[in-house]
Order: sequence, then structure tokens, then C-alpha cells
Amino acid sequence: MKQLKKLNSAQVRRMYLKFFEEHGHKIMPSASLVPVNDPTLLWINSGVATMKKYFDGKVVPENPRMTSSQKSIRTNDIENVGKTARHHTMFEMLGNFSVGDYFKNEVIPWAWELLTSDDWFGFDPERLYITYYPKDHDAYNKWREVGVAKDHLIPDEDNFWDIGQGPSGPDTEIFYDRGQEFNNLADDDPESYPGGENERYLEIWNIVFSQFNHTPEDTYEPLPHKNIDTGMGLERVVSIFENAPTNFETDLFMPLIKQTEEFSGSKKYAENKEDDIQFKIIADHIRTITFAIGDGALPSNVGRGYVIRRLLRRAVVAGKKLGIDEPFLAKMVPTVGKIMEDYYPDVLENADYIASVIKSEEDRFSATLNGGLNLLNNVIANAKQDGTNEIDGRTAFKLYDTYGFPIELTKEYASDEGLSVDEEGFQAAMTEQQNRARNARDMDNGMGVQTDLWTDFKEDSKYVGYTDLTVDNAKVIGLAHDGKQADEAQPGDKNIEVIFDTTPFYAEMGGQVADTGDIIDNYGKKVGRVVDVQHAPNQQNLHRVELSEPLKKGARYKLVVDRIRHLKIEKNHTATHLLDQALRNVLGGHTQQAGSLVEEHYLRFDFNHFGQVTAKDLKAVEQMVNEQIWKEIPVKTVETDIDSAKEMGAIALFSDKYGDKVRVVKIGDYNTEFCGGDHVKNTNELGLFKIVSEGGVGAGVRRIEAVTSSDAFKFLQDRDDLLNEVATDLKVAQIKEVPHQVEALQSDLKEAQKQSETLQAKIAAQQANSVFENVQKTQDGSLIAAEVQVAGMGQLRQLADSWRAKNLSDVLVLGTANDGKANLLVAVSDDKVKDGLKAGDLIKAIAPAINGGGGGRPNLAQAGGKKPEGIKDALKQAADYLNK
Repeated sequence: MKQLKKLNSAQVRRMYLKFFEEHGHKIMPSASLVPVNDPTLLWINSGVATMKKYFDGKVVPENPRMTSSQKSIRTNDIENVGKTARHHTMFEMLGNFSVGDYFKNEVIPWAWELLTSDDWFGFDPERLYITYYPKDHDAYNKWREVGVAKDHLIPDEDNFWDIGQGPSGPDTEIFYDRGQEFNNLADDDPESYPGGENERYLEIWNIVFSQFNHTPEDTYEPLPHKNIDTGMGLERVVSIFENAPTNFETDLFMPLIKQTEEFSGSKKYAENKEDDIQFKIIADHIRTITFAIGDGALPSNVGRGYVIRRLLRRAVVAGKKLGIDEPFLAKMVPTVGKIMEDYYPDVLENADYIASVIKSEEDRFSATLNGGLNLLNNVIANAKQDGTNEIDGRTAFKLYDTYGFPIELTKEYASDEGLSVDEEGFQAAMTEQQNRARNARDMDNGMGVQTDLWTDFKEDSKYVGYTDLTVDNAKVIGLAHDGKQADEAQPGDKNIEVIFDTTPFYAEMGGQVADTGDIIDNYGKKVGRVVDVQHAPNQQNLHRVELSEPLKKGARYKLVVDRIRHLKIEKNHTATHLLDQALRNVLGGHTQQAGSLVEEHYLRFDFNHFGQVTAKDLKAVEQMVNEQIWKEIPVKTVETDIDSAKEMGAIALFSDKYGDKVRVVKIGDYNTEFCGGDHVKNTNELGLFKIVSEGGVGAGVRRIEAVTSSDAFKFLQDRDDLLNEVATDLKVAQIKEVPHQVEALQSDLKEAQKQSETLQAKIAAQQANSVFENVQKTQDGSLIAAEVQVAGMGQLRQLADSWRAKNLSDVLVLGTANDGKANLLVAVSDDKVKDGLKAGDLIKAIAPAINGGGGGRPNLAQAGGKKPEGIKDALKQAADYLNK
């Protein structure tokens, strides 16, 4: 047997990437866990999730060979974390990808070389087993050719990768035999084989031969371009190199487990199975939370934010089970950063911000957890009082879902008090919640059916819109309509798409909308209109047009951009850069763009920020942007290589991918950013910047909408007109007097309200004297029941207070009508409450008379309804109720 190499996680990751880089692959950076422009995913959940646009043909990559180590999140089986050897909420997926380039003949020998060569992983071939799709004879033969023994090749019908519409095909899985000493089954168990449910044969790599299009008609057609998609779980492979029983005993998790031991003081890992589960939960969850927050997600009650909040609360409760009673998770962020520093240095760079978010959430949850204890104590007391001696399932689930109490903790508390818990009801509520969560998760992991309409079109098309908004002699080099290439298009044809050899029309990108404008022939006649421009798969500007005359491939036309619209968009795009920098300066460097839209008449800017943006901060941001405008700063653009751009201090936006050559927009010393969009030549062209609105749009994401130039002037002019109208209505001579006049009117209104309340109280008191004199006798005590004319429920309660203080009867029932609505109030003396008469029962009995409902305490209850004429009937029903 070959001696197993000793490699740590950083070495394994870099070795994998280096191997494929040496085989012509481009190393792709690990993308943000928060998907960009992909509403089908809650999280990036695999390496291929970041490659969808390449695999479905929407974009042709610069290099068809790519490799990556992609951080991913999956939370569909969160309950298994800590209980199994390899369940994680966040993991890294090593992968190599081919988009229409190499296939089985190349990838299988490479896989074998990486796994078995002494220059690389150096695994013993005798320990490797491969499963394959039975009909995939090419894969079988290739594995045999590289030296895999027949008895190490296992056919398996499940080896076919298919997740819906789009690319699909057979796959092959590679297993490492860790030896029977690692197995949790007997050697002769039916599941003790590569691919079976056992701990001996560990799946380490899956290679997908993507060769079919799964069509909407549920057929499988050959792909125009065959692809390779592979996935190797880093945590699994590291556990082999470090000879770890599970993924958790590796350098990716053990520093976190050791730190948790320090927080606990009394608990040690690997001494108690139940404690070990808690250690693993904490180690797993803090990694996920740290990376998710670092990528811009924040705790909340919905979507991604709910996932973070749930993981954090599970980790806190796990800590309490280990005896940790003070906030501790925030202190673990630097440890996560140090473990992952080799490939993810940004975690340590942002550790203070990430830790502050976690600390805030931990503190909030501590208060929530105490609230849960109070609720649990009340539930226990009520269960004892009403004799059920059981905590119902939905209450137990509320304790779990809202307050973070595991069912085991609730059972423990209940058992101490001699009570049981309705576990069946709890599981039913849990299932409902899981179904809701499942529906909120990834809606569709499919990639869309691959199309080759423009994939093979590689003729050059030059964009000149940075300097010219008119091109006199542009040639049609590509033309399609109705989903097919064509030599000519006619008015009325659908989905007309055109590529010119030169164009002044900007293609939508980086938040900036596309240009619009006209297509004119050599005789000066308008042929059609450009209504949208997108990028073709090979990045040419693809014009979507509406024709009024025929358009021919090979012909030349004059292209004219809507100049006024374009210049307005330019102003708003430059304003977006000014705003981005102002937010960083005022709110802190942690803010980062989470999306933008640059339109003709306004701009929209989304950014990550933990907490509210105060009016003072917003004013400072707006002032800072306007100061840059009034300083008349030149705006310069430079095309350079990416390393030089970074040396210039250029800010890279997460949503953009950058090639070898990049365009940098520099606004003096104030702001430098990567940007391929259009901008003004000087900030003075913006004239004026005005924030129109600011608010939250999601978990930790804020949105600012703003206007510039003439639109900003119009916005302020409209506000001025409104203020002048108010001044006229208030009859003040000057606008500056408006606040004083409004203040005076508010003071007068408050005084009038006080006088009104005093008069109403006097009227109510006068009515009380007459109402309280009419006492009826019933079989269940004395009753005062009357309809009164008062302002509402507040004065009914005042009458009830007076009634109770004077001890005028056993029961009081009052009704009043206002503005087409009815209010009822029932009060019961303390003595009658002791006898078993409850105000809540009585109000429920009489409220239907006013088409309403209500409730309250045993001694006081109230109801509202929409049938005032039913008050008299309600009063009569009250007497009948007491005479039963």
C-alpha cells in the first residue's frame, strides 16, 4: 500500500487549482454566496451555479476551460448537521469545467493523474473505485484505458445527472476506500460497497458528462456543445489526507471546536456523543454565518436573513447546552478568518464588521431566549391550572421557532414540572414550516435550454459610444429573427436582433440601461428603431430592433443614438459613483453596492448596511455628493490591466466580471472604480443631486433613489410649489413663516382636543349618574346594562372604572355607537369572577349582535362591530345570558 500524503486544507485547495491551471484552465475566483442576477437561487449552492450563463450559452467565456474552489451554502437538511460525519451548511466545492472544449477523453485521464500521481494527490490506485452509468461505454472504456481494474468499476443506474431543463448527461463518481476500520457496517452488509450507505467508501469526486439538452417537452437532444462539470468536496478530501474520522476533525473545523472548549470550560470534545453534536453545530454554523455576512447578507425574518438568524440561534442554544451562557460567537470570527486566510483573506479584513453584526444578533437573541423562558413558565403554569398537564405541540413549536428552544429543552423543563409535551403536534407544525422553507428555497436549479443562435458568431463589433453618438456607415454583420439566422428582416418579423461592425449604442451592463435610437438608410429614410441592446454570447452589442422598412445583412446604415436621453443617463451614472463613495465615507467602509439602476430620469442604488440610515447621515451624503459637483472635478477614464487598476485603488463591484483589460473611471482624488459605462467629462455637468427616497428593501439592504440636473430641479420646483400652496392656505406672507404657523395651529388643535375631552368626560359623568341608577336583578347577580353616547371605547372604560370604584352591581354592560361602528364593554366584579363568571365569555356571547367579536380578561372585556343598531339586542342578550 502506498503511504498517504499529509496535506492540509490550503495545500489541497491550491494543488487542485494548480493542476488544472497547468492544463490550460483559468482559475475563477470564489463568487459571493449571494447570487447575482439569479432569482432562482437563495444561495450559491455549488460550483456550477456560478457557471450557468456559460453552460446555457448566454455568454461565451474568455477561456472555455475553468476551475474554481467555490464556497457554497445548502440548508435543506440542517437538522442533520452534527449528527453525521459530513453534513455541512457551508462547504467548498472544487471543480473543473469545460464549455464546449474537452470531454471524456481528456477529463478522465486528468482525473486519474491528479488522484494517483506522486506529483499531485498520490492516492493508492487500489483504494479508488469508480461508478459509471451502465450505458456509458465510452466512460467505462476510458477508465479501463488509464489503468482502473475491472473489479474497481461499478455500473450504477443513478449515475445520470439531470436537474430539469437544460444540460444533462451521464456522470461518473469516484470513491476512496478508507478501510474496514472506518466502516459503520459489517463487511458482508449489502450496503458495504462503493456507492452504498456506509462510512468506508467515501465519495470524493463527481464528473458530469453534460451532453444532452433536457427540453421543455421532456426529451433529451444532443447539446450543440458538450460540457464537463465536476465537483469535489474539499472537506471530504481533507479528511482523507488528515486521516480524520469525520470532516470535523480536520484543520477546517478543529480550531473552532478547541475555541468552543475554552468557552465551555467544563466540556471537552470526543468525551460525550451528545456534547460532540453541539461542538459540531457551533463549528459548522459559525463558518456559514461569518461567510454569509461577509458577502453582504444580514440576519432577518425572511429569505437569506432567516437562514442566518436560524443558524445563529441554533449555535447559541448549542452553546448553552455546553454551559456557555454569555455571547461567544462573535469572538470566533477571527478564528474562521485565520483558518480560511489562505484563499479568503477578506474574512479577516472584514472581521470587525462581521463580528459586530453577530454580536448585535446574539445580544438580541439573549433577550428573546429570556422571553421564551417566561413564556414557557406561563405555559407550564396554565397547563397545571387547567388540568391538561401537557404542553400542546404548536406552543412547543413556537418556543422552538420563535425563541430557539429545541424540543428536547422544552421536554426537559416540562418533565421537571411533571408535564408532558405533545410531540406529534410539534412534528406536524415542524413539517408545515419545513414545507414553507422548502418553497422559499431554490426555485429552479436548471440552467435553461442551451441555444447556439449566437454562440458561434465571433466577428468583431466595435462600440464607439464613449466618444461618438452617431455612426455614418455601420455594416450589418449579423441578423436574426424568430430565433433563426437570416439575410433579411421585414417589418412585422418577431425578435429581430442585429449586430453591426461598429455601433454607438450602449449595451445594458453594470446597472446602466441600454441606449435607444434610430437606424437610417443611405437615402436618409428611417428604417427602424433600436429599442434595446444586450450583449451577445461573445460580447458583441446585440441590437433588438423594430422595423418600419426591410433591413439586410451586409448593407450599411447610419446609427443615431437618442442624444438627450443618453446624456441624462451619463449624468446619473456618474452620480452613482459619487453616491457610492459618499456612503462609504459617511456610513463606513463596510458598505458595498448590492445593485443599481441608471435610467434617464433617475438613479437607484442598493447597498449593504446593518441598521438604519439617519436623516443626519442622509443629509451628509447628499451634501458630499453636491460638493463634488460644485468643485467641477474632471472625470477621466483609463483602459489598463487589472493589476494596474487595483494599484490605482479602483473599487471592484461584486456584480461585474473583469477581463484582462479593464476600464477605470477616476473622479479626481475622490473616487476610482472599475466601470464600463458612460460618464460625463466633468462633475459640473450634473448641476445638482437630490435624494428622493431612502429605505430598506431586504435583509440588510438599503435603497436610495435620486435625481440629477433638470430632474433634480423639477423635483425641488414641485416641492416649492407645494410649499407655496401651503403658505397660501395658511394665509402667511412669506414661506419662512409656514413652520411657525403650523406650530401655532398644532398648539391650538391640542388645546381644542383637551377641551373636547373635558367636555366629553363631563357628559359621560352625567350619563353615568342616570345609567348607574338602573340596576336589574338576574339569576347570576345584579346587572347594569345601557347604551350611552360617548366618544368611544376609552370613555366606556372610564365609566367602568367609576362603576368598579363605587361597587354598583355585579356586572356592567355598556354600548356606544360612533361613525357607523359599535363598541361593547363588559365588566365583572371580582367576587363574581371568583364564582366563575368571566367577562370574556359574556362578550363573546353578545358580540354577534353587532356583527363583531372580542375578548379580554376575566373581569373586563370589549368588542367592536359594524352594526350599531344591534346594541339594544346585545344588551338584552346580556340579561338573558345571566338569567340562564
